[in-house]
Amino acid sequence: MTVNHASILIIGGGAIGCSIAYHLAKLGEKDVVVLEQHRVTHGATWHAAGLVGQLRGKRNLTRLMQYGVQLYERLEAETGQATGWHPVGSLRVASSKERWQEIRRTATTARSFGFELELLDAVEAADKFPLMTTDGVHGAAWIPTDGYIDPTSLTNAYVAGARAGGVRFLEGVRVTGFDIRDRRVQAVHTAEGDWYCDTVVNAAGLWARDVGALAGVAVPAGVVEHQYMVTVKSDQVTPGLPTFRDPDKLAYLKPEAGSLALGGWEADAPAFAENGMPEGFGRELLPSNMDRFEQIVLAAAERIPVFNELGIRELINGPIPVSPDGEPVMGPVPELDNFFVACGFTAGIAASGGAGKTMAEWITAGEPEYDVFTFDVRRFGPHHARPEVLCPRAVESYGRYYAMHWPGEESHTARGLRVSPLYGELAGRGAVYGSKFGWERPNWFSDSSAEHRGGSFDRREAPGFRSIAAEHRAVRERAALFDQSSFAKLEVKGPGALAALQRLATANLDHPPGRVVYTQLCNERGGIECDLTIMRTSAERFYVVTGSGFGVHDFDWIRRHLPPDARLSAREVTAAYAVINIAGPRARDVLGAVTDDDVSNDALPFARCRRVHVGAAPVLAARIGYVGELGYELHVSCDQALYVYRRLRDAGRDHGIADAGYAAIDTLRMEKSYRYWSAEIGPDYTPLEAGLDFCVHFGKGDFIGRDALEAQRDKGIARTLCSFTIDAPPVFYGSECILCGDDVVGSTTSANYGHTAACNIAMGYLPVELASRSAFDIEAFGERYPARRIDGAVYDPDMLRLRA
Repeated sequence: MTVNHASILIIGGGAIGCSIAYHLAKLGEKDVVVLEQHRVTHGATWHAAGLVGQLRGKRNLTRLMQYGVQLYERLEAETGQATGWHPVGSLRVASSKERWQEIRRTATTARSFGFELELLDAVEAADKFPLMTTDGVHGAAWIPTDGYIDPTSLTNAYVAGARAGGVRFLEGVRVTGFDIRDRRVQAVHTAEGDWYCDTVVNAAGLWARDVGALAGVAVPAGVVEHQYMVTVKSDQVTPGLPTFRDPDKLAYLKPEAGSLALGGWEADAPAFAENGMPEGFGRELLPSNMDRFEQIVLAAAERIPVFNELGIRELINGPIPVSPDGEPVMGPVPELDNFFVACGFTAGIAASGGAGKTMAEWITAGEPEYDVFTFDVRRFGPHHARPEVLCPRAVESYGRYYAMHWPGEESHTARGLRVSPLYGELAGRGAVYGSKFGWERPNWFSDSSAEHRGGSFDRREAPGFRSIAAEHRAVRERAALFDQSSFAKLEVKGPGALAALQRLATANLDHPPGRVVYTQLCNERGGIECDLTIMRTSAERFYVVTGSGFGVHDFDWIRRHLPPDARLSAREVTAAYAVINIAGPRARDVLGAVTDDDVSNDALPFARCRRVHVGAAPVLAARIGYVGELGYELHVSCDQALYVYRRLRDAGRDHGIADAGYAAIDTLRMEKSYRYWSAEIGPDYTPLEAGLDFCVHFGKGDFIGRDALEAQRDKGIARTLCSFTIDAPPVFYGSECILCGDDVVGSTTSANYGHTAACNIAMGYLPVELASRSAFDIEAFGERYPARRIDGAVYDPDMLRLRA
């Protein structure tokens, strides 16, 4: 059997795989091979509609899409291969008041990071797209740099550019297995022979989950049937028409050589190949279903009456990839050390340019140019790749593509997989559950079903507002119990554990057992890869706690940077321990009533932990928290958690104790200006910029990112995180414009309503030269509101209550 070698082996010759190959060649990688089981573009690429829209909810994701457009503008001239790029612009209309609010919010987000978008009235929208009727149109968004492209031509251009750089493409080669040793792929098996390689990239599109399974890698990329139709040609379809979207009608369309291509995103579309792609499936379509498509074409005809006149040339039904949350799946997998994925692209043609560049950087440099955690495969866990979760979530995400996106909306499918020992008890007390990384977590508590339904951009009209306010006040004035069992937990132990973690953490961990340390783990640029708590429970044993949705990412980062010492172990213990957080000025009174141990401030001060008993149950009590009040995180074996909760609830009755959920945690943390990873902090921000200097201990010795942080300290930072209060209706959620005069100077990272402060609170970065000013404006939904920058936190800035 033939034996071959490649430095980087890409599996999949669709738009994504070919773009990765092209960009690797641009970075000077010469030994790159692409294996395609059929022919280049077969699978989902060849039948894609090819719309290219750039604006996303986060700056970096928009940057990724913008790069694609910049590439498409030059790729044909560079490669000599036509791409069919048409920069005709895009129009998105609002056929409801609620959608117009959403579009205005999007426009504010776009303005916050300098993206070109214009709001139009109905008449102006019709001037851009004369085939539309203005009936019921409340406004529209116009993006002049969007367009559409031919997917097959684009992919062939990637191939031409990659081949010019030395990349080899082999068609008709199917991967059949992997040789894996010591967490690395040593060889890739095919029917034509084995390929030995240094790095594997799974860009297999519709087959990505199947390829991952061959390597023991959980790939959360499902497949859903997607239909669009192409009309017969008509003189009414004039050259230069922009692409068009009316999400209230579930419809998108693009001009296509005198015809119109119309598609949409309906609820309950069929999943395809739930248990793996059919043998031999290649350049194929699925049987079309006009009964299913009828709702889209009838609604579209209300907006574009010409559809009542044009005949249908063909109705295309093709399988497309969809992830559990509808976003792409990219990056290094946690199961193996040299295996990357790039799949799950619902809008793969539009994203292919930026995705290829990002993946090439990740593969060659170990990290992309900027943070793309929203796309990172490590935002998912193994359960997300199971068909029982993946298929219903993929269908739900597909159906929500054009649905109204209300703040705080929850998934409704694949629920109940992970529950804490308190689940039933809290449900009986009115818990309104949300879903996070498979966990059922209380968002708030209410005995009114009316507080569970509906959506609104005004928090006062949104579900749970009154209950959240009451829980917030209970924490500030009395005491409340939070079920935080979903925290991700890792135990690192063995000889050298201290030294290993000291190299990762910015803070000093070399304290006697019983210390709780809040710290960041940084990359070599000083950017924050992880934001977590580390408790030293014995000389060489450490207990690491991070957010529910960050465990796979954070623990993978830790594992990849631990020294290769067989005596040192890192074991996830998330499911072993429940966490009950009791917080509020009466928290010590309640805890003291159920324990014989001393929990006074002298015996258990802030940032310390120790073993105590709650009744007969042993718990690890940690004086730490995220709400800004005296509090204790109680880590307890799951079998005794309900017992501990009931003891605390009974003892707290005379103190007015309440149950509280995660929605109140957010309002409470905003009053304290506590940072949240993936919002205020992340790989693009350093602790010095984020105001976390107190977590950086240069005197402890070397740690990852130290050189970059020292250089930044000596040179001075260019931007700094600030907090703002806004006296306005509670319509702030993050990604709003920060203005100084008429200049956009930043974007809010988070925002919420502070029920104790009785005002809106936001955080965001400012250029350091503006950070001493107090007067700014913050724009939300197209309206400007006066904002005041404040020093420190709006509530208890000296942390007297936290340390009480």
